[in-house]
Amino acid sequence: MTTAALRHYDPPSLGNRLRNAQVMTQPLMLEIIDKACRHFPSLGQIEPTARVTRLIEAEAWADAALALMELELPLWQVRRIAYDEGEWHCALSRERELPDWLDAAVEARHSDLALALLSAFIEGRALALEVSRPSVPAVRPAPDPLYEPVGCDNFG
Repeated sequence: MTTAALRHYDPPSLGNRLRNAQVMTQPLMLEIIDKACRHFPSLGQIEPTARVTRLIEAEAWADAALALMELELPLWQVRRIAYDEGEWHCALSRERELPDWLDAAVEARHSDLALALLSAFIEGRALALEVSRPSVPAVRPAPDPLYEPVGCDNFG
């Protein structure tokens, strides 16, 4: 995905689409990949992207969502998947070993497991993008034309 495409990435809008969907479909999964995934089409990742593609073709939505998370958010892990009162509750975390009360996990819920997983993925993706953007632009200092590195080892 190009930088221009990332500007069109709208996590709240995509999150709303997932929350309002009744079941996962191939067009919805492809839209998520198109709008939220930067690593999916990269050529250096042929096997992981082929795996996700095979899972989508087989309509193995939960497995495809987990494989997509592994590819796109490698520092995040599933902290919890639970089913309660007709809904799947999913939590993703960067610090899974911390106690719940210390962890800043993203959580999502939906009656469909794949949609719950992907909703958490979208929230985690949005956080990952926010963290990767510095609050102040980095500026490299201009090199001093009179600066020359000098070795000053004394082996004598």
